[in-house]
Parts: sequence; structure tokens; C-alpha cells
Amino acid sequence: MNFKRNALLGAITLCWAAASVQTASAADASVERAPSTGWAGQNGGTTGGAAAASTAIYKINSASQLLAAVKAQGDKPKIIKLYGTVDMAASDNGGAFTSAADESQRIQIKLGSNTTLIGVGSDTKLVNANLVLNGVQNVIIRNLNIVNPCSISPVWDPNDGSAGNWNSEYDGITVLNSKNVWIDHNSFTDAPKTDDKLPTQNGKLKQCHDGALDVKNGSDYITISNNRFELHEKNNLIGSSDSKTTDEGHLTVTFNNNHFLNVAERAPRVRFGKVHIYNNYFEGSRSHPVYRHQYSIGVAYKAKIISQNNAFDIVGASKCADIMTNPGSSSKTGAATDSGSLLNGAALTAGGACSFSTSVGWTVPYSATLLNASAVKQSVLNNAGTGKLTVN
Repeated sequence: MNFKRNALLGAITLCWAAASVQTASAADASVERAPSTGWAGQNGGTTGGAAAASTAIYKINSASQLLAAVKAQGDKPKIIKLYGTVDMAASDNGGAFTSAADESQRIQIKLGSNTTLIGVGSDTKLVNANLVLNGVQNVIIRNLNIVNPCSISPVWDPNDGSAGNWNSEYDGITVLNSKNVWIDHNSFTDAPKTDDKLPTQNGKLKQCHDGALDVKNGSDYITISNNRFELHEKNNLIGSSDSKTTDEGHLTVTFNNNHFLNVAERAPRVRFGKVHIYNNYFEGSRSHPVYRHQYSIGVAYKAKIISQNNAFDIVGASKCADIMTNPGSSSKTGAATDSGSLLNGAALTAGGACSFSTSVGWTVPYSATLLNASAVKQSVLNNAGTGKLTVN
């Protein structure tokens, strides 16, 4: 079968690449560790593949090479450098997905522990792909342009909401039962297949996108920093369901210095987690023709959110409830505090709190020097997204 032959050729090329690449220099962003200014700096810190031997540093530009690199070395440290466009539905990985079963077999890239996956330059793109971290530790993902996957087979659920909904399965990145993960300087978007290009069926948009980046199943020590999220509906889910009570005491996540541009909701939506959200810039409109802003921070069941010095420029938003809300059952809410954040230039909490309990029950265990919210927009626009790192 041509697919197997191409995969073998990719693995051979991969081995040659590993042998020819020298050990990464200190100036190379691929050997940087997660900073101490987020949850990923706790629990011994997050180094990814920084300790990789020279034979475990790969520079690749195809799906088959990527799959071979992911499997190589087991859980020994490895650095995988991508360049160009890596498409999981390209000919070297079997071509276009033909069915839901075929898609489920080939769309996922399952990273192992002690891995750094990083793009070279500003134009590395990952397409038709769901990066999955499941039961792993010490992983870094940086400098990738991730096109949020559009499933070929959305599923109609007549019991989802009052009139049913279309649901899809695959995120850009899914973090499950994993620890010490740093996701930094990436860009996520639905484009070019934005929601206005999707059909309507059963009276509802046939939604092919799921999350951009979700963290679930008891994951801990996660930092999500300096990313650009744009043109997406349900962006970041922290905690999968109200019934997954084993998430209590877990889901320790930091969001800092990210840019959320025309993200409709879930930026993030939190259940159970101890989530620190600081110095992020949110930009959107409550009348956007495709990605209408509904809320930014979802304070869902037993959430424990500390929000600090964020800047919200949301056309049509006028009060804290437009930004922070409980998107689930009113009987299953969480706690949240905010200090120093601005909504369209005015204090987010002007006129009182955001109607949530402020008894979050924890304090931030690391030090972070916070920018004033008035300086956040320019800082984030200058630094978030791809093309800001040096990768040799």
C-alpha cells in the first residue's frame, strides 16, 4: 500500500535528519523551559525535550515524518522541529479522510512525555490534526499555526439544548490526565473554513469544529501563554462535565498574555479548576456577523478562578456579566475574583462584583509581575502568536 511505503520512507528520512542535526544551542527556543510565572513552573518545572541527545532532535515537514518522530525514543527526551505545512490528510499519510472511522484513525497525533514540539519560523502550519496529550508529563508545544480541525462527520444530538445541536469531536490540542505542559506562542484559527461557510441542517449550523485547546481529566500544572486564538466558537474547555467530580482538586491552569480575537465563548470555560487568568487581551464584538461575543470567562461548576489585570475590548459589552458568566445550570456555579481588569477602558467590576462568590479557596503559588491592564493590549499584540521565537 502506498501509504505504508510513504510512511517507511518518511521514517528513513527522519532517521537521517536526526543524525545530521547538531545539539540545540542555548539561543534556540526549543531548549527553553516553562517560566516560573505559571502553573507549568510548579511540580519541578516543565522542560519538554530540552535534555534530548543529538540523535533525538528531528527537523521534519510531513505527516509521516511527524508520526515517526513522535514514536521514536519512547518517552526519552526529544525535540521535534516542524517547518512548512504538515497535513494529516496529505498523501503521505493516506490522503483525504474518507469516513468518520478513517478520520479517527489518522487525525490524532499522540505526543509522549518529555517532548518539545516546535515550529521553525513564522509559517509552520498544522492542518487536519488533533494534538493529543493523554497520560503524559513534561511536554512543550510552541510556535505552531494550528488550523482548528473541521470534522468530516459532525454528529446530531437531539438532546443537546432545547432544540438539539451538531457536535464534533476533535480539538486543535487536547490535554487529558497530563502534568507539566507548556503551550506557548502558537496561533489557533478556524480559517479558512470559518463557521459562515458551514451548512445548516435540522435548523442548526452543522458545526464541524470542537475546541481550540481543551484541558480535561485531572490534568495539572498547565501554562497557556502568548498564544493567539481567533475566529472560533467554543475555545477553551477546562473540565469536561459537571459529573466528572474526580476533577476536584486538579485542573491547575494558567492563561497569561494571550490574545483572544473574535472568540465567541469559553475563553476559558472552567469547571472545578484552580485557574489563573492574567494579562490577556480580549477583542471582539457582540454583533460580529460570524463569531458573536457571548462571554469570555465561564465560571461553571465549582470553578475557582483568579482573574487579574486583563483587558477586554468588546464592542457592545457594558458590564461584568457580559464578560464573566455561568454558562451552565444556575444551581451549579463556581467562584471567581477579579482585580485590575478593564472593560472598554473602565474597571471590569465597576458598580460591584460579578455576582459570583469570591471564595476561591486558594492563592497563586508563584510570582508574576503583572502589567497594568492599560498596557496589556500593546504588549500582547507585540508578543502573542507565532514568529516571535528563534528556532535553529
